[in-house]
Amino acid sequence: MGKFYITTPLYYVNAEPHIGHAYTTILADCIARFARIRGLDTHFLTGTDEHGQKIADVAASLGVEPIVHCDRIVKRFKSLWKKLDISYDDFIRTTEKRHIKVVKKALQTLYDNGDIYKSEYEGWYCVPDERFWMEKDLTDGKCPLCGRDVVKIKEANYFFRMSRYQHRLVEHIESHPDFILPSYRRNEVLGFLKKPLGDLCISRPKKRLSWGIELPFDPEYVAYVWVDALTNYISAVGFTADNEMFNRWWPADYHLIGKDILTTHSIYWTTLLAALGIELPKHILAHGWWLVGESKMGKSLGNAVNPEFLVEKLGKDPLRYFLLRKMAVGQDAEFTLEAVASCVNSELANNIGNLVSRVLSMVHSFLGGKLEKVEITHPGAKALIEKAASTVDSVSEKVERNKLHLAIADVMALSTSANQLIEMTAPWKLAKNGDTQTLKQIFWAVAITIEKIAKLLYPVIPSSSADVLKAFGIKADVTMDNLKNMDALPERVTVEKPFVLFPRVDINNLFPEEKKMEKGEIIDIEFFKKLDMRVAEVKSAERVSGTDKLLRLTIDVGEKMRTIVAGIATYRTPEEMVGKKIIVVYNLKPARIRGILSEGMLLAASDKNDNFSLLTVDKEIPAGTKIC
Repeated sequence: MGKFYITTPLYYVNAEPHIGHAYTTILADCIARFARIRGLDTHFLTGTDEHGQKIADVAASLGVEPIVHCDRIVKRFKSLWKKLDISYDDFIRTTEKRHIKVVKKALQTLYDNGDIYKSEYEGWYCVPDERFWMEKDLTDGKCPLCGRDVVKIKEANYFFRMSRYQHRLVEHIESHPDFILPSYRRNEVLGFLKKPLGDLCISRPKKRLSWGIELPFDPEYVAYVWVDALTNYISAVGFTADNEMFNRWWPADYHLIGKDILTTHSIYWTTLLAALGIELPKHILAHGWWLVGESKMGKSLGNAVNPEFLVEKLGKDPLRYFLLRKMAVGQDAEFTLEAVASCVNSELANNIGNLVSRVLSMVHSFLGGKLEKVEITHPGAKALIEKAASTVDSVSEKVERNKLHLAIADVMALSTSANQLIEMTAPWKLAKNGDTQTLKQIFWAVAITIEKIAKLLYPVIPSSSADVLKAFGIKADVTMDNLKNMDALPERVTVEKPFVLFPRVDINNLFPEEKKMEKGEIIDIEFFKKLDMRVAEVKSAERVSGTDKLLRLTIDVGEKMRTIVAGIATYRTPEEMVGKKIIVVYNLKPARIRGILSEGMLLAASDKNDNFSLLTVDKEIPAGTKIC
């Protein structure tokens, strides 16, 4: 039996999981499930990245120790993965002893081999991204990644001689065309490597940051968070601790990542592995971003979609289906609730769900709920079975090429063909005319097709697929052998009563009604002192789908970006709001408005004639300034 080791990135626990995390993990889960179907001994790793300045800052703002904050967020990740049927084999945390030991061992080896040295560094530092930048890298004097302010830092640190391994890395990429996927990402990395590669700062002084893994050769420093986090891929499979386990699983078959962390994986990680004398992973697969409008979805941008809310409203399988169906691996895709509802209704409810329900209903109505194997001579029924067989092959081929969205489209086309056969042959007329033989052939062919549909979609929508298979008397034990076997149905089976597999989605139910503000009573000064009002600058604005009153604003409040939803769309256009300085209630309890988490409220005034005015400041003052 061959092996298959797939990893997700370690998710940073500075905030709760969003739909981007869910997509990466669902994609990895789907790939792992297909690997198991192919009979591969599979190991699926995910986990959390828990050290660094951002974690320390968030914990401090909450008045708790960093590990307390990490424990809370880890619970949220694990809870979400359970709700989404994520079949991971191991969940690693960078605060675990097994990981810390490996990081220290790896760093000590690099230091002993002369691959780490100490030097003084002066440059620009982005605290939120925990990255140093040269002057030439800055965009308008700000961080090129997040667009926020940088600070100048001069300090002594430890550096990894990354430049020493540049030529070797280029040779490996050029001799392994499928090492970095998709191919255009490979070309990006090779283009980057045409320039001289500098050395990598791998430490932070404890006087500035203590929340990290202490360097084994200098207790005054901790490891840079990326060097710490990347090492999880080997620490989780026994590097230096269990040689048998390590040799069983390494090298990883796939590091599945978002395109924004391609450099860290394809250059930082690979050169570290080369310096340690460890074989490189077989593939680094970089997927695209989910976009809200034209912006990347992310925690720091304040426009992240809460997947738990969507699981609650849609169910786990419809969400899994949408994410895998609508994003081509490697490309960006836009996320809207309208697109989610349309996809679920047209493809799951109207196509597959309708097929299963109507077949179960008609088998009960016309055949007493019983199906039995018959010889297929009807041309349409024979053609459908042939298409089912060819779809098994086409889906397998597309999954191998990481074309999951096209593989799913093939399954959907097969479901459409089954529905078309029913419409063409009209079983209700066959039953009325007493043509039981043809009736049995049609339903047997369609039942075989449904079995293949359910098994092919098992890695995509495992729970729903298992329900379908159970309704036709089949266990959810999917292998390549029983997928390719066109006689996998029991020769005689009593099918279950019809049921609604995928309820239709009402788009309005995805937008909870916004809460109305009630007029308050007279308050005392102590209550008023509790209000934290601040100056904020609007960085982006867009209309909220499904309403003509609401704008979604991404605002800079000094220490971070936030999202607020404001009922001002009839008074101000999105374009008019960008760049405005506004006053917001900063410590208002977050509320979900039309599916968007609103973290604050802007202040405005309107009179009886509906004249509207934003509250603002009368001179230039920095975002984040408190209102006295």
